[in-house]
Parts: sequence; C-alpha cells; structure tokens
Amino acid sequence: MLFLSLHRCAQGDVVTHTAWLNRSSILYAGEDKWSVDPRVSLVTLNQEEFTIKIENVDMTDEGQYVCAVQTSSRPRTTSVHILVQVPPEIINLSKDIVVNEGSNVTLMCQASGKPEPSISWKLLSSSGDLGSDDEYLEIPSISRQKAGTYECTAVNEIDTAVKTLDITVNYAPTVSEGRDVGVTLGQRGVLECEADAVPEADFEWYKEDRRILNGLHGMEIVSTGSLSKLTFFNVSDGDYGNYTCVAVNKLGSANTSFLLYVVIEPTSSTLLQGPRAVQDGSGGAMGVHSHTCLLFIVLLPFLLRF
Repeated sequence: MLFLSLHRCAQGDVVTHTAWLNRSSILYAGEDKWSVDPRVSLVTLNQEEFTIKIENVDMTDEGQYVCAVQTSSRPRTTSVHILVQVPPEIINLSKDIVVNEGSNVTLMCQASGKPEPSISWKLLSSSGDLGSDDEYLEIPSISRQKAGTYECTAVNEIDTAVKTLDITVNYAPTVSEGRDVGVTLGQRGVLECEADAVPEADFEWYKEDRRILNGLHGMEIVSTGSLSKLTFFNVSDGDYGNYTCVAVNKLGSANTSFLLYVVIEPTSSTLLQGPRAVQDGSGGAMGVHSHTCLLFIVLLPFLLRF
C-alpha cells in the first residue's frame, strides 16, 4: 500500500489560476485548501510547479486526479491516475473443528487485498499442496490420516498472509495383539495393552468374565495415554490364566486377550517333584513330558542293577 502520494503539476507561462481536483471535487485552489481531509496538504506552489501530497493513502484515494491551470494564453489540464495496491489479509477463516471419521468437511479461507490474492491450502503433516486454489477446501469422508494443522496462504504481488486451523478426527479404538507372558511363581509380572483411538480410550481388564478392580488381590492397573499396564506384584497360582483388555471410547470398543502362564525354574528340587504342566508361549503343554524324562534319567542307574 502507498503511504504517501505526491502530485506535481508543472506551471510555466504566467499562471493566473490553478487547482487540483479529484472526482470533480476541488482539493486545492491555489493556496486555498478546499478539502476537509487532514491527510491532504500543499507542498509547493510557485511559477514552476504546484504540488500537493496525500498521506496514509488507502483504497478510497484510488482514481484520477486533475491539475487545472489557467495561464495568460490558454487553460491546460494534466491528469494522473492512482492505483492503490493492498497486501493480502485473511479476513475469514474456519474455526478449529472436531469431526468423526467418515464425515464430509468444508474449510473456508477468505482474503482481501489488491491485486486480488490467490489462495492455497496445505496440510502441514504431509508434503505438497492439497490441490485447491479456491477459498473453499472440500474433504469428503475424512480419514484419521487427514487430521492435523491446515495452512491457508493468501498471496498477491505485494505480500503473503498465512493462517492455520486444526482438524481433530475422532475414531473408535483399535488394539495391538496381546502377547502371552510367562512368570515364575512369586515373581512380578506385567501385561501391556496398547490402543489407538481419538479421543483416548479408557481401559478395562478382565480375568475370564470377571472385571479386575485396581489395587485388589496384589494387582495394579496403570493407564497412561494409549498404554495400559496390568501388574502382578507377587504372582500366585490363582493368577495364572486368560486375561482380556478392553479399550473403550464414545465411538466404540476393541479388545485383545493374554495368557499368563507359569514358568518353573530348573533347580535340583524340581527334579524330585511330581509332574506339573507348564505352558510354553504358544499355549502347548510341555511340562509333563520334560519332567518324565528327567525322572527316567535319575532312576536309570538303579534299573540297570537288576
């Protein structure tokens, strides 16, 4: 935008009358100011030139200005046309929004300026523009991958203006597949459940069909963000078995299962114990077979005596 406009008009000859006009309105007639606009003032008036200035030029000052000079020989006019350029300004932008996955979304970005600014959109979490040079951006059936910060840019020959807005996309939980955990009797064990959801999921833990209450029976549930942990501080026989983690938000739920199985440390005392089933990570029984072999090896020398 112009901040100052000088209008100079050469005089010459013998000037009897002179004036500056804009849209048929007299700004100055000789030294006499006719305009009530305080931004308009006289700079020079002599036999050589007649110059006025307009400060803090805005869009209302655009147009044709005429210097009319009456000399002793003949009248003469000189005109100049002012084109006012204005940097872009984003005057209307959609607010931050929260929508459910699958919804249709329309964003709006309106800008002023002269020359008229061009509009472009960009999702900051992805590379490249969104293929829209219009003040409206249409996002049909929005997915969670389209969530994030959107940037609207308005550009003209003078400058660039940028503003952003955020889109949050809600979706139902999905959970990672549960991993079975083997723990020695009396030791500490942890089951971990991870869920992806917006808004963040609430977690519930179950053994068989019974919900587990936090802090009871030597168990603790700690949920932080997308992760929930079920901790056993001193695993007992009654703790072994199947567990289910359920992740819930307002759009739905998902669950996954875990097996907490016993692991027996191979000490000398276990060789004299009777057979006991131990589950491996795949859920298969292996304990009876291994202990039978161990007992056979121990008794083999005695059998060879007969």
